[in-house]
Amino acid sequence: MAFALGLGTPFHGTFHALSRRSRRVPPLRRSCRRSSPLIRPREHRAERADPASTPFIVGSVSKQFTAAAIALLIEQGKLSEEDDVRKYVPEVPDYGKRITVGELVHHTSGLRDFWTLVSLAGLRLDDAFGVDDMLQLAARQRNLNFAPGTEYLYSNTGYVALGVIVQRVSGKSLRVFAADNIFGPLGMTASHYHDDHTMLVRGRAAAYSPAASGGWRINIPNNEVVGQGGVMTTVEDLLAWDENFYTGRVGGPGFLRRQLTVGALSDGKQLDYAYGLEVRNYRGLPIVEHGGSTGGYRAETLRFPTLHTSFVALCNASNADPTTLMRRVADVVLASRLVDPLPAVSVRSAGATSVAPAVGVILPQAALSRYAGKFYSDELDAVYLLVTADNGLVLQRARGAADTLQVIDARTFRGAGITLNFSDDAARVTVDAGRVRGIEFRRR
Repeated sequence: MAFALGLGTPFHGTFHALSRRSRRVPPLRRSCRRSSPLIRPREHRAERADPASTPFIVGSVSKQFTAAAIALLIEQGKLSEEDDVRKYVPEVPDYGKRITVGELVHHTSGLRDFWTLVSLAGLRLDDAFGVDDMLQLAARQRNLNFAPGTEYLYSNTGYVALGVIVQRVSGKSLRVFAADNIFGPLGMTASHYHDDHTMLVRGRAAAYSPAASGGWRINIPNNEVVGQGGVMTTVEDLLAWDENFYTGRVGGPGFLRRQLTVGALSDGKQLDYAYGLEVRNYRGLPIVEHGGSTGGYRAETLRFPTLHTSFVALCNASNADPTTLMRRVADVVLASRLVDPLPAVSVRSAGATSVAPAVGVILPQAALSRYAGKFYSDELDAVYLLVTADNGLVLQRARGAADTLQVIDARTFRGAGITLNFSDDAARVTVDAGRVRGIEFRRR
């Protein structure tokens, strides 16, 4: 059985549920099947579409398809999880430590996340970046976040590299390889890697974000980076893909086992991240899931494999929370099957990070003045200006709002999602920001 939500507020507000019963699963007391037309802005209301067949960009939900392409090549004997990434992507610097294909898949490579790098560099997230731009940015990084295999840290760079590997091993672009080997065989005719942002797609959902002044603004990504994301698909197509996890129509049993095999760190600690999928438990039942976020699009796929029941949410407003939404729907639909109590806190989607608030301290003005000045990073090709103000430091950078930094200790300052650590002589500062660690700036 599969339930799906083609959901998006404010302009595509709809509930759509599709059900498929498996003979192995007793039917639920009452299956839900309800459909309503997409709600569009007034000027577009003449256009109507079935929400289940409306194309959305699904962000990191795409990772399972990129990983599936890698798994297919491994099953075909054209690639190995243990292969050195630089065998296929020499643009990745030689860090003196081998990074394997498997470490890219499971986010244990240590490669710095490119979207975080873009933000730190003061570049616009809505610039028309391509895969080559991301490879060039990755090539400038002199260090890893950590030694490969020793930690888990979500990295979009790793999945862009996997997409490049698919292209260079198969001789086909990721878009064509997926069409020939995944989407085509499964009849997912509305699905593709959207590697040309100018391409017209009939009936696609636009995406929106709340405007600061009230109302809404368009928020549609116009980059052409694929691998980490980039798939455009529909609720119906995702349900066809979901069914493949039971039938193995694409890939066969070995492929299915590989997709759901979680990674492990070098110390043996097992992760919950498999091939672009998170494998864990929810309220006493095993689940397989992944979320996605790009521009104003939000997405979530949630599968209860032992019940042959899945939930899909595709949203086109950036304030939507499909991960929580799908759990709430599952709580109702599977109420008699979920034995554990409701969790006290919501589950964060893949790759989410948080920083605990710190208690600030006060430094004298003379101490603060040591850290004022211009600092340059050749890894980002960016200049940061630090100025003193009101017993603190203010960080100014290109295209970014001024960030008032909180004093953590005599050499450490923290702003919105960023931490600065100064050297003893205040000639250097290293920057940590979520999925990026240790970017070095030097005083100019």
